[in-house]
Amino acid sequence: MRPSTLRALKRAAELTRQNRLTEAVLIAEPVILAADEYEGDEILRWLADHVTDFTGQDLKGTP
Repeated sequence: MRPSTLRALKRAAELTRQNRLTEAVLIAEPVILAADEYEGDEILRWLADHVTDFTGQDLKGTP
């Protein structure tokens, strides 16, 4: 994944935790839409692995 993509995803996560969802989407959406097939797969894996970055909660023990 490109460093700029990763920075955008991390920033979107930070904004989401601050309840600034609109800004988070404005940052993440263009990066996600511009990704090619391979980077898109990397983004999906990163998002799945970093759910708690967006929620600020540890969801591993929940059903």
